[in-house]
Amino acid sequence: MKLYCVNLKEYVPFEGGETLQSVVGRLAGRLGFTPLCARVNNKEEGLSFPLYAPKQVEFVPVGDAAGQRCYIRSLCMVLYRAVTRVAPGARLEICNAVSGGYYVRITETDLDREMAARDIASEMRRLIAADLPIERKEKPTAEVIDMFREQGLYAKVALLESLHELYTIYYRLDGLADTTLSPLVPRTGLLGEFGFVPYEEGFLLLGCDPSDAGCPAKERYQPKLFRAFQAYQEFNRIIGISNAGSLNRAVESGESGMMINVAEALHTKHIRGIAQTITDRHRAGGAKVVLIAGPSSSGKTTFTKRLAIELLTNLLRPVMISLDDYFVDRHLTPRDETGDYDYESLMALDLELFNEHLCALIKGDEVEIPTYNFEKGIREFKGKRISLPADGVLLIEGIHGLNPELTSAVADEMKYRVYVSALSTISIDDHNWVSTTDNRLLRRIIRDYKYRGTSAMSTIRRWPSVRRGEERWIFPYQENADSMFNSSFIFELGVMRDEAERVLRTVPRDVPEYAQAHRLRHFLGYFASVSSRLIPPTSLIREFLGGSSFKY
Repeated sequence: MKLYCVNLKEYVPFEGGETLQSVVGRLAGRLGFTPLCARVNNKEEGLSFPLYAPKQVEFVPVGDAAGQRCYIRSLCMVLYRAVTRVAPGARLEICNAVSGGYYVRITETDLDREMAARDIASEMRRLIAADLPIERKEKPTAEVIDMFREQGLYAKVALLESLHELYTIYYRLDGLADTTLSPLVPRTGLLGEFGFVPYEEGFLLLGCDPSDAGCPAKERYQPKLFRAFQAYQEFNRIIGISNAGSLNRAVESGESGMMINVAEALHTKHIRGIAQTITDRHRAGGAKVVLIAGPSSSGKTTFTKRLAIELLTNLLRPVMISLDDYFVDRHLTPRDETGDYDYESLMALDLELFNEHLCALIKGDEVEIPTYNFEKGIREFKGKRISLPADGVLLIEGIHGLNPELTSAVADEMKYRVYVSALSTISIDDHNWVSTTDNRLLRRIIRDYKYRGTSAMSTIRRWPSVRRGEERWIFPYQENADSMFNSSFIFELGVMRDEAERVLRTVPRDVPEYAQAHRLRHFLGYFASVSSRLIPPTSLIREFLGGSSFKY
């Protein structure tokens, strides 16, 4: 029998029952990299995957998004084993991505953090050097539940009890079991560089640098983003819903309505607080320009509309300006590395004209603002004139809002900057966090399919380009924000589940995008479906699901 290797563009023979890792060994370095996992018939699989029939196989390096998931999730398995050795009886929580790594809490222990970080890192290196097997297992769920209960992993117990599956897949390392959202490497020796250092009240786990696997990822200090995560995680703990198991239990108990009402009230409270801060600064002579930035599908548009309402109730008059109208003519637009027009570049905007208009408006002058004709690719002036009254506030929404270069001519005291993102604070269990990126991608897939005539396949295909733009033009400036607004909801993955699964099923099996679609469908399966009937029409999630009272 033969498999088709996408990397080599040739057929490779194999024996029935042979694993992908065995095939890699016979290729004798011809791949040019060390694979961590693979896409088999456009599904992500570990290298322990056995071959019994012809397959299409694409081996995946650490620089690939799937390779990164495999690396960091495998590293988390090693971390769990190390923590049980260094601090027996301690509880490990891997909370969320922040500062270039993953925030980790180790509780129910009195170890000194500096000493614990050193000892745990040392034990992790020993486990990696030992090249121990990480075995993929499958057992009846009842037996797996008993095993996790014995290990003290009660969040996993609650999750498995809520899923009602007959069998459960898990991994075993050095006598310790765990579950994970992604395939793991077959042996610890395939892992290399990492970092594990004290961070805030806990620790920061750093994987390897995707561009240079021989170096650990660099820590990026992000105190504002960290505090935004912490505030919502504390809220989750107070209401008793912090992971998929507790969420599913609340849904089964008929508590969806109360959960939705409380989460929506929290959003309203935060938006109102931001509006009051802007109002206070405005009355003190500043905050004439409010800049609202955030990555794709973060809910910026609905946030801006709700902020405008709150400012109106504070007797301020919001005036909106669209950054899109300040695009340069298409032939002047910079191009990306593929040769396509790069509309996400800051240089795609006429910064000089934009700043000229802002300064004039702040002084009380009237300006004629342009309208961008996307069909012709040119900027047009159609006599649209605006001015800013004494009680007026300019609201400007766009991805570049926190970049100082966008508003270089405007004094800092005249600006108020808000960063909006869907910072997922609910987890699958103690060792499996929910990716904020996945949350936003699911929002975008649903919205694009329902309202922009874009297939799920097209949205998934474009997503890597979107992410590159975010990494270049948004994330480096997010700590410039005066306020951070978390647009996520503890219930939203349950609300999106049925709609997202329906759309994701439209992705054909014979295209590369199917791997992402299949992974997201598997991920959504951890969450019980939540009815959207009780979600108010002003909710930020309505921007993606439909039924909003706002016009877009």
